[in-house]
Amino acid sequence: MLIGNIYVIAGVAVVGGGLFGFDISSLSAQLNENAYKCYFNQGPEGPPFTDSENCSGPTSLNQGGITAAMAAGSWLGALISGPLSDRIGRKTSIMIGCVIWLIGSTIVCASQNIGMLVVGRIINGLSVGIESAQVPVYISELSPPSKRGRFVGLQQWAITWGILIMFYISYGCSYIGGQKSTDYSTASWRIPWGLQMLPAIFLFCGMLLLPESPRWLARKDRWEDCHHVLALVHAKGDRNHPFVALEMQDIRDMCEFERQFQHITYLDLLKPRMINRTLIGLFMQIWSQLTGMNVMMYYITYLFSMAGYTGNSTLLASSIQYIINVIMTLPALIWMDRWGRRKPLLIGAALMAILMYANGGIMAAHGVVVPGGIDGVAAESMRLHGPPAKGLIACTFLFVASYAPTWGPVSWTYPPELFPLRLRGKGVALSTSGNWAFNTALGLFTPTAFANIRWKTYIMFGIFNTVMFLHVFFIFPETAGKTLEETEAMFEDPNGYKYLGTPAWKTHVRTRRVEAMEHGNVDVESKVETGHAETAGPSHKDETVV
Repeated sequence: MLIGNIYVIAGVAVVGGGLFGFDISSLSAQLNENAYKCYFNQGPEGPPFTDSENCSGPTSLNQGGITAAMAAGSWLGALISGPLSDRIGRKTSIMIGCVIWLIGSTIVCASQNIGMLVVGRIINGLSVGIESAQVPVYISELSPPSKRGRFVGLQQWAITWGILIMFYISYGCSYIGGQKSTDYSTASWRIPWGLQMLPAIFLFCGMLLLPESPRWLARKDRWEDCHHVLALVHAKGDRNHPFVALEMQDIRDMCEFERQFQHITYLDLLKPRMINRTLIGLFMQIWSQLTGMNVMMYYITYLFSMAGYTGNSTLLASSIQYIINVIMTLPALIWMDRWGRRKPLLIGAALMAILMYANGGIMAAHGVVVPGGIDGVAAESMRLHGPPAKGLIACTFLFVASYAPTWGPVSWTYPPELFPLRLRGKGVALSTSGNWAFNTALGLFTPTAFANIRWKTYIMFGIFNTVMFLHVFFIFPETAGKTLEETEAMFEDPNGYKYLGTPAWKTHVRTRRVEAMEHGNVDVESKVETGHAETAGPSHKDETVV
């Protein structure tokens, strides 16, 4: 028997996002651990796993490569996930991602050298790419329009929980082998990397009890199954509920229109009518990386070392930002569908730009360059003391608090809302691939940037946040409170700009109207009461978007 409660469905599915969170903190927690640095040592102290207390670990570039390996695999996994999801379904794709994660985690846990670690992380990345692209698609195609942001945004909350849980597991395991710096054991990093298989097992088993996406079922002409799932999820099994009938009609209209598109490829995303949506979705994910948030997550221990923390105190202090990340994501889950998408993006970009400039200014004015880096770690290239060090940490915490309720959840919610059914799987896959391409680049080059341009690294991210504010204001339309079919109409608005649709700054949230529809306040025959579009093709008019 399938589960129809959308809260349970979303709660299980977003564990796929938790896999990404586990990966982030399972690595970031190890960067300053002696067991990790000595086992994979490439410094002057000699061969791996020496008895030195001051192993410097992999070189800055190689550490960047280890970090970026997962993102590189995720880029490929995201691109693969589009055709995979369209062919075998959203649900089955997510389950395949779980199997790939188990294979990659086994290799990572058993790593004997840097090469084996990199291979395992690339395989893990394939899984994360599939999950991060298709979980939002799956949830968005099942969610009621008035709460779609909340349920898709759960993906970000799952990521934050994955980061927090794995970070504390890694912190606890850091004590394996004794309290002295020389009493280390590879179990301190093998155990966390082995435990990260458990959520994938849970996700695989949980997906067996969840329904397939009704819109994917409709596209495969499985109309009875589609009707059953819509009724199960939106009306507690009532197949005659007005909103279920309205959604069925919307989906039928869209599928009828899309029958003329029999052979869909990624190239269709670049056609004139689609290029605007493709670029918006792609830059939504690219900008989410260029905010600098994942840099903060991967390399937070570097920053705390530069601020004067040492040993396990670095891990414990770093964990505060992960707690902030979890707590500050909650407001978005509760109110994002009321706030919409544009306001959080604009406010978040402005705050993060200010805080990045502040971090760069503090380090430029008060940081002291450490030749060769602290304890031989080149990326820890500066040292701060006293109030400036506290100011640096405070700005970092505020940065996380700014990202968590804004760009974090919205970056996963927005792309699935942009694309029509025929291109949704591939469109979100391509958008997510942009995330992972830039994640790869940032993971690879950030340690080198900290080593060479130091405080200017923060200024660079401040400029990125400034530019993304302007991009969102002029180009990114509001999608909250609209059915997925209505969003399609917004981009095809004949009264808007050619190939762009309704101007972004003229679009508004329409959540209350959709809530009324979900409670049965609809006229299925005429659709006049709801202001709903008459057809799903590019010619239909949508007075709900302006």
